[in-house]
Amino acid sequence: MFSFLKRRGSGKAEPEEVRVESRVRVATAMLSDIGCHRTINEDSGKIVHPGDPEEMARKGILVAVADGMGGHEAGEVASRMAVETVARVYYASPEGPGAALAAGFHEANREIHEFAGRKPELTGMGTTCSVLAVAGDAVCAAHVGDSRIYLVRRGAIYQLSEDHSEVMQMVRQGLLTLEEARRHEDRNVLLRALGTRAEVEVSGWSEPMPVFPGDRFALSSDGLHDGVREEEIRDAVVEKDPQAACQWLVELARQRGGYDNITVAVVAFETPRETPARDLRETRNLGVLK
Repeated sequence: MFSFLKRRGSGKAEPEEVRVESRVRVATAMLSDIGCHRTINEDSGKIVHPGDPEEMARKGILVAVADGMGGHEAGEVASRMAVETVARVYYASPEGPGAALAAGFHEANREIHEFAGRKPELTGMGTTCSVLAVAGDAVCAAHVGDSRIYLVRRGAIYQLSEDHSEVMQMVRQGLLTLEEARRHEDRNVLLRALGTRAEVEVSGWSEPMPVFPGDRFALSSDGLHDGVREEEIRDAVVEKDPQAACQWLVELARQRGGYDNITVAVVAFETPRETPARDLRETRNLGVLK
């Protein structure tokens, strides 16, 4: 079972809610929009909720966002292949979440690269991909490109993924500020993507990260976070349910131009009514996917 909506105009993201053997309740929603200027939506996304209880207990929920590139519908194909392949390999793998996600990314890279190699018109085909796996009281993530994974915890927002882009490399080298990078004309030039080369370096965590009631995660393509600031993402996912947050964020990106395709997913962790909330310790050592 999976949940994903792609729309051209108005529409609603349908929330999915799953109870797992955990002290938190997980609610998710995703929405993708073509934007105001594109003729094709090259973003893809997927939320997988296994129907089998054993599979749910073993691997949990998967949330993926990908932003394709290559033109002539190549980006749309690449992003769709990425989310489908990562999900298929992740649930088939006997490995733990981190290793299973990495295997899914490498298989997606191989399949996209080989597919493009058989079709000259698809030269340059590739995609970003950011994935969050939710299993019980922990999450694991993997990432390539400049789509993003955010964590909102105790009123603060943390970007857990590092953009694999030329401008962010310039920021790390001290050549640009973050604000200058937001406006830079080359901000969408990627250093890493799935499918553009035979091999790819995948960023991920070796160990899952614990989650707590009240935590929120947001995954977004650059069509969302290029036009919407982090504090606005934070406020939306804290103040609204996942469905409403997705709707509000996409509409805000459209109001600010909607120059690219726009995709956002929100994952919310809540305390089940019958379970008292634990005290949340200070946030420490959040791993950034570099």
